[in-house]
Amino acid sequence: MGVKSNLPVLMAEQKIKGITELMELSGLSRNAINRVYDDRDEKINATSLKTLIALCDSLNCSLSDLIEYVPEQKKSDGQ
Repeated sequence: MGVKSNLPVLMAEQKIKGITELMELSGLSRNAINRVYDDRDEKINATSLKTLIALCDSLNCSLSDLIEYVPEQKKSDGQ
């Protein structure tokens, strides 16, 4: 897979009702938050470190809580 976003889980744990509320907390645009919230590898990869840090600051979490790297499984030689 690559990179996985835990933003929806963190928002639920902190009772943040939606992206609009997170926009107010973080000062980020809807598009910036959607890139992380959407959990599509290509969108997360296009997200700046500044945006990720702003989300971490707003959610009081670490970067590894917000996103995680999930290595792709390698195919064995016989397949």
